[in-house]
Amino acid sequence: MAVTVPEPFRSRLHDARVRCGDPQARNVVPHVTLIGPTGVPDDRIADVDAQLARTAASHEPFRVRLHGAQTFRPVSPVVFVALEAGAEQCAALEAALRTGLLRTEPRFPYHPHVTVAHDLDDAVLDEVQDAMADFDAEFEVAHLHRFVYDDGAWRPARQFVLGAADAGATAPA
Repeated sequence: MAVTVPEPFRSRLHDARVRCGDPQARNVVPHVTLIGPTGVPDDRIADVDAQLARTAASHEPFRVRLHGAQTFRPVSPVVFVALEAGAEQCAALEAALRTGLLRTEPRFPYHPHVTVAHDLDDAVLDEVQDAMADFDAEFEVAHLHRFVYDDGAWRPARQFVLGAADAGATAPA
């Protein structure tokens, strides 16, 4: 489950990830993860979608401002664009979603961000962090996406509307 970054910012973030040689660049859409990959039996997807729709409906749309680049090093070899605004709303969504079939123990404390480089050597990560230091983007978040792993890549599969009067308000991605 994630907040996808809209255009034109999506392309700028994607291109930065491709330029640095990140092996996952072409396999994932720039996004802010809410709940990471979680195995769910096929016969329970409808239950998960109902939970996601209810949770999205109970949270209002909000603004995200992405600004600057930071790193999780030395804990994890990741450079990311930070959320200057919208982090509280993402954290509230993450906490609300991590129930039922999506109840998992996170590997790290939740820290909303958009990854721009992962699992590269330190010199490349330093270059990416310097290159993205002035990155700035602001956008409205009105829906969330459930992603699926398909044909070697993560793709948005279903959209859930924030603040929807009808908790079943979903649409294909």
